[in-house]
Amino acid sequence: MSEAEAQDRQEADDAFGDSLTAAARAIIADARSALSDPQLSDAEAVHDIRRAFKRWRALMRLLAKPIGEPAERLRIEARDLMRTLSGSRDVQAALDALADLGKSDLPMSATTAKTIEARLTKLRSEAEAAHFTPELRQQVASYLEAAERTSEQWPLTEIDFDAIADAMTRTYTRGRDLIPSHWLEAEAEDLHELRKRVVEHRHQMELLDALWPRLGKVWAQEAQRLRERLGACQDLAVFATYMAPRGPLAPWRSRLQPLIEDRRRAHLNAAAKLAGRLFAEKPKAFRSRIRALWSARQSNTP
Repeated sequence: MSEAEAQDRQEADDAFGDSLTAAARAIIADARSALSDPQLSDAEAVHDIRRAFKRWRALMRLLAKPIGEPAERLRIEARDLMRTLSGSRDVQAALDALADLGKSDLPMSATTAKTIEARLTKLRSEAEAAHFTPELRQQVASYLEAAERTSEQWPLTEIDFDAIADAMTRTYTRGRDLIPSHWLEAEAEDLHELRKRVVEHRHQMELLDALWPRLGKVWAQEAQRLRERLGACQDLAVFATYMAPRGPLAPWRSRLQPLIEDRRRAHLNAAAKLAGRLFAEKPKAFRSRIRALWSARQSNTP
């Protein structure tokens, strides 16, 4: 490699390193905004905080190898912190599933839907009061402060792009390996695990927007559509838990079960097609695509 080529490569690496730094700062800023915005309800704040932390965890997994233990520790701490909000999130998932059931071709009376919605809304308020406490808000704020202080010390601009491409490929491979052989027979837990990997993959691919906007945008949109279908299946699975014997929705179990099966089937059929497109390439081909794009940008660096 000539001196000029080496300089071009370093400039490309620096540009991506700058995008990593910008991504870290933007995620922390978004989480802080959700935490402090007085116009957000608790449910909206929890949703926005969880979304920011998912992006953060995806970034930390990318940095786990080049940065090492500090990035992995921040990822695990973020995961554990968000688990404390799962109670209120579960009820919100059930409410989202209820709205989705209204799209079924099978009938559900407006009276039944309103009664169930009122019951779930009450449960959500109780869960938020129990989980999203001032103490937890302070824990989130303290975590964000520590994460910002720690990540600002990392030499992100010195990270070679190949290390990031390797990490992206590992995430891609994990997701691809989780694709069910028979979608309609897949267990809810397996679909949930696939969804987590798709979410992680989507957020990691968004980092390419700064270098290759067209690829990053299209890929992220495709991953988001798959995420939404898998998320709807997860919401339906959570909704079904409220129909257990003596559960809050037990009286409607016989009427709701056919609707759940109808919507789950529709989402899984769509998810199968989306996953087939998103994960069509073998991991080595995916890695080669990213590497080729990086090389193309390097050659075009003025």
